[in-house]
Amino acid sequence: MRPIQKSKKLADVCYDIRGPVLEKAKQMEDEGHKIIKLNIGNLAVFGFDAPDEIVQDMIRNMPNAAGYTDSKGMFAPRKAIMHYTQEKKISGVTIEDIYIGNGASELIVMGMNALLNTGDEVLVPAPDYPLWTAAVSLSGGKPVHYVCDEESGWLPDIDDIKKRITPNTKAIVVINPNNPTGALYPVELLQQIVEVARQHHLIVFADEIYDKTLYDGEKHTSIASLAEDVLFITLNGLSKNYRSCGYRSGWMVVSGDKKPAKDYIEGLNMLASMRLCANAPGQYAIQTALGGYQSIDDLVGPGGRLLKQRDLAHKLLSDIPGVSCVKPKSALYMFPKLDPKIYPIKDDQQFAYELLAEERVLIVQGTGFNWIAPDHFRVVFLPNSDDLTEAIGRIARFLEGYRKRHAIAA
Repeated sequence: MRPIQKSKKLADVCYDIRGPVLEKAKQMEDEGHKIIKLNIGNLAVFGFDAPDEIVQDMIRNMPNAAGYTDSKGMFAPRKAIMHYTQEKKISGVTIEDIYIGNGASELIVMGMNALLNTGDEVLVPAPDYPLWTAAVSLSGGKPVHYVCDEESGWLPDIDDIKKRITPNTKAIVVINPNNPTGALYPVELLQQIVEVARQHHLIVFADEIYDKTLYDGEKHTSIASLAEDVLFITLNGLSKNYRSCGYRSGWMVVSGDKKPAKDYIEGLNMLASMRLCANAPGQYAIQTALGGYQSIDDLVGPGGRLLKQRDLAHKLLSDIPGVSCVKPKSALYMFPKLDPKIYPIKDDQQFAYELLAEERVLIVQGTGFNWIAPDHFRVVFLPNSDDLTEAIGRIARFLEGYRKRHAIAA
């Protein structure tokens, strides 16, 4: 029988957060090895439970969740999202501007599918959350990566953004708060990005899924609140702020200058209808989550578990010779750098394989986030303090061996 090949559309698509190294980890688990997983922001498996009022609301409403909903979502949760946009000072949002999806991930792909023709370009940060790059490629577009500058706390380089704009550029992706770096963008920088979008007639796709996961009293500004003459597509959801990853409940908000986007919005409506609707049980969680007690504040505030684990992970990583790490202001991740003079890594996926094989610790290599060099990796700081100490201790031991081997080779 002739081999059945995957679609050529997948040639430039990758998602290494759940890629080959994870497959190797699963194989090792099947063989009886215990793996410490620092690879994915799946809060529930680390004991971060969804707020009880969300769980109870879904249980109570389950008898009403068997039918299809409106293709954009139920009225009550969309109304709650509309009120949330008002709290974030995003003006002019109506119920019809809001789409509920099976997580923000589904809506990212939908937003790109509705927009891009073959060869259209989208500016995506490097490093990025790799679904953005994959969604652009899968939609026939070309992801063009602009650099975020580690020396300035991983903030986007405006001059680099400007250099990468061509007549084919249709949009720019802004991930703020940032995954994988934990950076939080100041208002002045966001205003500069808006001005670039304004001058070049770009759509701004704003990934704000971590907008409540903030440390040290930091405040988040929605970029869509800064202008009404630019088209914004803002994405958010319950997965991270409300520890509800598996409920697959996210939303997309269209705001700003919608008049020129009538045809694009028709495309979004068409794709929303084609998937019939988002899952109904997850929709029932939204109104309660947004209107209820914001328990995330307890986790990120003084004495909070996430804050403690961020500080611990940052100290432990920074204490390793040849490792530096910008302290994250937000989100659940760190993106430490390995000094290439001390760790001359040529293939960082192989580096992740070797760490897994020797120390049973699972990370994601930096190039999995479309970073430009094999000198970074991402870790989540979700395991409890004891497990985090153990995991980073194993990383330190592995790196010590790596230094010795390289010193001998040199």
